[in-house]
Amino acid sequence: MHNTLELVLLLLAACVVVVAVFRSLSLPPVLGYLLVGAGVGPHALDLVEASDGASHLAEFGVVFLMFSIGLEFSLPRLFAMKRIVFGLGAAQVLGSLLFTMLAGAIFGLEWGASFALGATLAMSSTAILSKLLSDRLELDRPHGRETIGVLLFQDIAVVPLLILIPALSQPAGELAGTLGIAALKAAVLLALVLVAGQRVMRWWFTVVARRRSGELFMLNVLLITLGLAWLSAAVGLSLALGAFLAGMLISETEYRYQVEEDIKPFRDVLLGLFFVTVGMFLDVGLIMVNFAAVLGLLVGLLVFKGVIVFAASRAFGSSSGTALRTALWLCAGGEFGFVLISHIDDVSLMPEALLQATVAALVLSMLVAPLIVQLSDRLVLRFVASEWLQRSMELTRVAAQTMNTSKHIIVCGYGRSGQYMARFMEQENVSYVALDLDPERVREAGAAGDTVVYGDAARHETLMAAGIMRASALVISFGEVEAALRVMHRAHLLRPDLPIVVRASDEKDMARLSHAGATEVVPEAFESSIILASHALALIGVPLNRIVRRIRDIRNQRYALMRGFFHGASDAADGPDTNQARLRSVTLPGGARAVGMTIGAIGLGEIGVGVSAVRRRNIRGLSPGPETQLEEGDVVVLIGIQADLEQAERRLLSGA
Repeated sequence: MHNTLELVLLLLAACVVVVAVFRSLSLPPVLGYLLVGAGVGPHALDLVEASDGASHLAEFGVVFLMFSIGLEFSLPRLFAMKRIVFGLGAAQVLGSLLFTMLAGAIFGLEWGASFALGATLAMSSTAILSKLLSDRLELDRPHGRETIGVLLFQDIAVVPLLILIPALSQPAGELAGTLGIAALKAAVLLALVLVAGQRVMRWWFTVVARRRSGELFMLNVLLITLGLAWLSAAVGLSLALGAFLAGMLISETEYRYQVEEDIKPFRDVLLGLFFVTVGMFLDVGLIMVNFAAVLGLLVGLLVFKGVIVFAASRAFGSSSGTALRTALWLCAGGEFGFVLISHIDDVSLMPEALLQATVAALVLSMLVAPLIVQLSDRLVLRFVASEWLQRSMELTRVAAQTMNTSKHIIVCGYGRSGQYMARFMEQENVSYVALDLDPERVREAGAAGDTVVYGDAARHETLMAAGIMRASALVISFGEVEAALRVMHRAHLLRPDLPIVVRASDEKDMARLSHAGATEVVPEAFESSIILASHALALIGVPLNRIVRRIRDIRNQRYALMRGFFHGASDAADGPDTNQARLRSVTLPGGARAVGMTIGAIGLGEIGVGVSAVRRRNIRGLSPGPETQLEEGDVVVLIGIQADLEQAERRLLSGA
């Protein structure tokens, strides 16, 4: 028998290794925790015995998880999304419950077990889906809003389910009374906390914050969270319900975001331990014996839950394409299913074989969820005929904006950065076309006269409709690196010589974006620090010309391409400036003279032209040397004055 310290050390060591591997494979860490529990548990290696100490410690993970859900519980947000949350979300959860109970009745399962199974399978993964929506820039798309709304209702539905499931183990004659007493207790506790608690909580946090002690602030958060959890358990309800109420109280104060950051380490570590304990009762041998049942449950979960979501989305007025996308995103299981499973196991509400099959099906569904999301666009285009028409209409609107435009700039993303840049270009009489995926933003900006259209810049056909073959440059104004890489990849396939300027949220992304083919990468933090320093120096009396010179020197050292610019439509307003350094991209075809020669042998330096960069098959070197040998298809970025650049281009192509 291991003591508690040995148990925790063993679990932590296993978690560090396995979760690191899962992170490197871009898989959800919750699956790693479950795998650790299954491996060290009594049904496998039997390195750790199931103990009350581990279970009690892991239960605090659920407490902090529900506290975090309470922090995100915003009444104004719920009111703004009430149709999706309480309409589509409620329809999905209730539909899943009713369908599962009907199927359970057909297969002879008791109604309490059927209800518990339906509640477990109704949950989807908030952690996985919200991250995928953010990475794919689809939070503001119709299916993205529906997915988030349904996930929000599922999070709220967990609270009453945590009360209902333990009550279902009571005899039928006592069930109504048990549920009534539990509901009354919850209502009284909720009323007391929300009516009197908000003013007290705001006053108390203000008192604590004025002491300016991070340690005291954190101790206070733990006291409030665990104190309300204890109060909830003391009146016969769950610890998780009290923690949820604590989060709700703090969410209405100005200390919400600080509390969320402080509590996150406790939540993640203890929740990981909770999933380990769930994995410990996973009997792999029993699952293999009932593997057909596991596969049947997995297929039933994906298919029938998807059908329920599709039907509900269509009933609430969504198009077939949006409904199918939402169904594909939500059809898999989620981490809250495991939270409910632990309570079901505590009261022995489901047969052991069904419980094991359910856990296995949830794990497998979460593994295939990212793959289903990846294939969702192809599946929608394959099975929804109207999607082609809608896609064509979108492309037609984009093409209509660019039909008579050339030498324009394509702006990918029309958030604050994109809009500020567009206004700057308008003052310089430079034409642009902006692409954005927020329909509300596109509608309002378009009504105001901005040249912005709805379209995904990562798609080949959208860039073609935006006139990429006639554009003078492309600017990626959003800071998501993965999305920027996808856009650059598509753009380079269509126009290898097109200058691309990319915004980077952090300097660490500069090298990655540059090697992917960005002509220039602008790091926000670096540029902000330059502007802040220039204002500070000016205020203390440093001469303006010295500040400007210093900024120019810093940028020249930091940015390899800052010494010149690509000639474009904006030059027309200023008139020709033959003495200013410029950049020019030259693509080397198969018969070019420079193919096979080194940069030094070509002799560009003799005519005053330098090579700023060479991009080869989407790999771009920032500092090519004279020994660099040029190949067919290379894009050579030259720097020099206009007359010399023309001569250098002739020398590269024909040797003249």
